[in-house]
Amino acid sequence: MGDLAYGRGVRQEPGMGPTNRPQTDFPVPAPLKSHGPARIIALCNQKGGVGKTTTTINLGATLAEYGRRVLAIDFDPQGALSAGLGVQTHDVPTIYDLLLSRSAKPADAIQKTRVPGLDVIPANIDLSAAEVHLVNEVAREQILASVLRKVSDDYDVILIDCQPSLGLLTVNALTASHGVLIPLECEFFALRGVALLIETIDKVRDRLNPAIELDGILATMYDSRTLHSREVLDRVVEAFGDKVLETVIGRTVKFPDASVAGAPITQFAPEHAAARAYRQLARELVSRGAVA
Repeated sequence: MGDLAYGRGVRQEPGMGPTNRPQTDFPVPAPLKSHGPARIIALCNQKGGVGKTTTTINLGATLAEYGRRVLAIDFDPQGALSAGLGVQTHDVPTIYDLLLSRSAKPADAIQKTRVPGLDVIPANIDLSAAEVHLVNEVAREQILASVLRKVSDDYDVILIDCQPSLGLLTVNALTASHGVLIPLECEFFALRGVALLIETIDKVRDRLNPAIELDGILATMYDSRTLHSREVLDRVVEAFGDKVLETVIGRTVKFPDASVAGAPITQFAPEHAAARAYRQLARELVSRGAVA
């Protein structure tokens, strides 16, 4: 994308979003008459600390609140998604077992969470060895897709929390997915890697998964008090237009507090502005057709 040319900040008018775009009041989605097959969405950014896991947890919880059946896949060896949802990660089947064993059953690895309608397949540090084991496998980029096909009919949406890299695991996630959601921290250096990520998505579309779409770029850790955050968000909108979601996730200490509690912020602090923002995100994705 090149370096940003900083200009003057944009003054936010009443009823307008942070970048002077009209702020849509997305409707509460109607209940589903039936469930499945799932639309699979990878939450992906090779930069760490941009809100992928936080978004996977809270988007999944909010969609479940709206009556969707959601499966979250922890696809990061750090296991932050599993910890943030308070599920077991040791001495239980994990996504690592499903990738490496054809006899392993996805149903045996699925765990319920405290949120009705939200299930998770956990991960732990074992997953860090998966790329080494998979590198010589036939159709190694499509192994996760074959795993998820076995459970897709049971859910409305499957969210994959990717690790911060563009290696074989992330390529597996992109190959298995119908859409990609890119959480992007409102910080200058976070922008520099987006072009590389978009290039990777394009390569996966050309060679492995023609159906994959960019569902949107989600601005995270936004601080309206700083000119820096406002300018970065302005430049993202200039570069990607309508691919940038209207919903913006602000920076708050409530997120780590909720993670320690092993609960989504929609349960930990349901009236907090961050919980309202994730409900807005869920409604926006439904309105855009990214989620049923």
